[in-house]
Amino acid sequence: MEPRFPALTEDLQLLRDTVRRLAREEIAPGAGERDRAGEFAHDLAARFWDLGLLRLTLPAEAGGLESHHCTALCLCVEEIARVCASSALMLIIQAVGSFPLIHGAREPLRSELLQRLSEGRALAAYLVTEPGAGSDVAGLRTQAVRDGEHWVLNGTKVFATNGGVAQIYSVLARTGEAGGKGLTFFAVSRDTPGLQIGRKEDKLGQRSSNTTEVILQDVRVPGTHVLGELHGGFKLAMADFDMSRPAIAAQALGIAEGALAYALDYARERQTFGQPLSSHGLIQAKLADGATAIEAGRGLVYRAAAQHDAGERNTRLASMAKCFCGDAAMRITTDAIQVLGGYGYMRDHPLERMFRDAKLTQIFEGANEIQRLVIARDLARHGL
Repeated sequence: MEPRFPALTEDLQLLRDTVRRLAREEIAPGAGERDRAGEFAHDLAARFWDLGLLRLTLPAEAGGLESHHCTALCLCVEEIARVCASSALMLIIQAVGSFPLIHGAREPLRSELLQRLSEGRALAAYLVTEPGAGSDVAGLRTQAVRDGEHWVLNGTKVFATNGGVAQIYSVLARTGEAGGKGLTFFAVSRDTPGLQIGRKEDKLGQRSSNTTEVILQDVRVPGTHVLGELHGGFKLAMADFDMSRPAIAAQALGIAEGALAYALDYARERQTFGQPLSSHGLIQAKLADGATAIEAGRGLVYRAAAQHDAGERNTRLASMAKCFCGDAAMRITTDAIQVLGGYGYMRDHPLERMFRDAKLTQIFEGANEIQRLVIARDLARHGL
């Protein structure tokens, strides 16, 4: 299933081909075992660092690309997610966690953070979600109180991807009034006193991605560690989503591609009633619908990424891509299992893992119900 969209520069084509080989030869063979173990793959993270894949969205002076940051991220995520969604999530969360640091830090902190994120190979995490505030970012309750030239942070963050393995955190906390206008991002290092790693989550899918609680108890950070404008954290978070949602959509797209390709190969080989399974009309319909959804989803993903790379507002397309591809991945993995019948339900085949992995793409970075609200409100403001 060779993607025909988007048209790629020579550099992007080389990047995609390199990552495709990496996925096939080095990531796919251990995907099932990583899922069963549910442990972060430090060896793969080191390989990604070696290849520069965890620096894709950094500025060029810190080892990132000169341009096409979002497109390159989506290309790599799509290829890796075809064989292992958890491994693809490493690239996404590094980009998401780094975004407030790159775009919000002031000198000399910015140079220090870029050095740690590039040469220092520091993993980043994004601490926003709380027990009472998930898709409702404006409802979060973690407090940051000014104390002289410092800020003191108190609160609990949940579902923190990379929470237990990161060295740098982008932390969103309340510094002012209720709602979105009273939020601010802070850069917080792992070794800051009062920052504790809480429970490690035992998840349904994407199990080799590290997800934990992070507890902030009287965590003191200098005033220079404010990221962006004071009380401007909500705006910075929304800008981060415009980059991350196409990448989540690319992850869902990759999962769907991997599942459909596996089901197609099986249907070609499996004989039922004296014919290949792929010759039966009902099976053909599932395969055709899946392939059509993948092509449609790819168009949304790379249009949203291209808009972001061009510096254009892509909020509507980013939400469309994330919503459409997440729903398509869930549907396609379900249909792929049905094509295999009882075999698809067994762990001897990767489809049950892909099915479990797909579900998360409908939930995180804003549940798909929220994406529909974003799209509808944008339509009301700007029309078609």
